[in-house]
Amino acid sequence: MKIFHVSAECYPAAKVGGLADVVGSLPKYLNRLGHHTAVVLPHYAMPFFEENAFEKTYEGILQLGGFEFSFEVLKEQTNQLGFELYTIAITELFDRPKIYAYEDDTERFLSFQIAFLNWITATKQKPDIIHCHDHHTALIPFMAQNCLAYNSLKNTSTILTIHSAQYQGAFGAEKITYIPEFDETKSGLLEWNGMINPLASAVKCAWKITTVSPSYLDEIIGYASGLENLLRWEREKSVGILNGIDTEVWNPASDPMIHYNYNTSSFELGKNKNKEFLCEQFNLNSENPLFVFIGRFVPEKGADLLTEACSTALSQNAGEINILIIGSGDTDVERSIQGLKNFYFGNYNFHIGYNEKLSHLAYAAADFLLMPSRVEPCGLNQMYALKYGTIPIVRRIGGLKDTVLDMGDGGFGICH
Repeated sequence: MKIFHVSAECYPAAKVGGLADVVGSLPKYLNRLGHHTAVVLPHYAMPFFEENAFEKTYEGILQLGGFEFSFEVLKEQTNQLGFELYTIAITELFDRPKIYAYEDDTERFLSFQIAFLNWITATKQKPDIIHCHDHHTALIPFMAQNCLAYNSLKNTSTILTIHSAQYQGAFGAEKITYIPEFDETKSGLLEWNGMINPLASAVKCAWKITTVSPSYLDEIIGYASGLENLLRWEREKSVGILNGIDTEVWNPASDPMIHYNYNTSSFELGKNKNKEFLCEQFNLNSENPLFVFIGRFVPEKGADLLTEACSTALSQNAGEINILIIGSGDTDVERSIQGLKNFYFGNYNFHIGYNEKLSHLAYAAADFLLMPSRVEPCGLNQMYALKYGTIPIVRRIGGLKDTVLDMGDGGFGICH
């Protein structure tokens, strides 16, 4: 089959979270199964795009209501990721250093989707499946089926994977003019609770809906920021498929980002050497058990609980444990995380920001991984931890419940 994965993120080109890891690995393994799989994402002003060679394969014009943008489709020349990587360059909208958090994100990602459909229509491509990831690409199923310009794609199968139902990309109905011409009697397929809601639209229009774990599919029927009834209605075409990790990237025996490689026979030595190396960098005592948190400082990840929990643990175990926090996000959480160092110097430290190499090293060095998530559609961190011999401490929720078996039940983690 010919499959396009359309996404806002793809590791190692552009990453904020687990979405990038999934989109950066699943197509590679689909190709090995004999499918022709490609990834399409925006062309950002980020290091990967500047450091690698791309060739222009198409150029065109897109209309966004009263606005007109030129765009180029670029292809990464080496196929180094194990699949074809196409990027869509819209200079005015994506020539920026971040993926998200701009006031015109609605315009940015809708333009990206229109450019994608313009390209494959103009070049007469006939994919078997267009696989859309989260709300940033979730208007593709509606437009492929209903916009006059894309009539050739009307019967193309579309899949929506929900990596997080809390982010839906909703915008005001006045921007409906951004969407290419379609039969106005179909406008109800765009609307949910008085807004144009991309995620809701894809739930209605996509041929199949997947979530990234079976338990998350069960949970969002009861809690999905307003989409609960819709998801219940569309349950028959929905399936929960547990994410996996790329064991060629995440393998302590060959990982180039860690200090000392190890396998099952050299596990104890390898963990100790990585721990000593990491603790030296952060002025921690390598003789102590090391707890780490790696992730975004947002309520879904339970990041607001970290300061109090760490303070309590460090006070009750004075000088006997180490905690290292790695991440960024909410500025209040960042300040409180940094402030703890003044009270627990030598047993506590932090790194504010995203650092892929440091994350790999932390999994290899830590004894325990902290995941106090309130919402976890799947979670990959706990899988990385298990692969590197680090014990995950998680809440019994979503994909954490599906992947971490508690030690009391004969497993290798702590799940409560």
